[in-house]
Amino acid sequence: MIEDGTGHRPVDLARLGHVALDLVTALVAHHLEAEALVPESVHHRTLLLRVDSFIRQRLHDVTLSPATIAAAHHISVSHLHRLFEPRRTTVAASIRRQRLERARRDLADPALRDMPVHRIADRWGFRGHPTFTRAFRAAFGTSPQDYRNSALAAAADERR
Repeated sequence: MIEDGTGHRPVDLARLGHVALDLVTALVAHHLEAEALVPESVHHRTLLLRVDSFIRQRLHDVTLSPATIAAAHHISVSHLHRLFEPRRTTVAASIRRQRLERARRDLADPALRDMPVHRIADRWGFRGHPTFTRAFRAAFGTSPQDYRNSALAAAADERR
């Protein structure tokens, strides 16, 4: 969650303004039953925002997949994949990357130091410890346990 505007550039604020305008446009059009008058680009962006939110809320769910996402949004899987084309990534790759980022954050959290690595993998929707370890190593160049050890040692050094 963003606490204040620090660390954001003016271009970020302009982009957020466009996102807010798209959301308000879609909301008003829906309530006025005038959705057909809303430009396709606004429909596209608001759908992508809903999809992103859906994914973030369900990263822990091992059944999260392009098929489940598409079904929840009443669109085809191919339409979902087209939504992601401008991002130059796939839906599955986006899910995997977000899960890995959350797991990496948890591995570095001193409050979770006693939680086994395989539980962190489970927590973020990975279907098995070996799968998680391979994906983590491919993404970050180290094993989850080695990353955890380094991150926790660095955190302990900072407290001293």
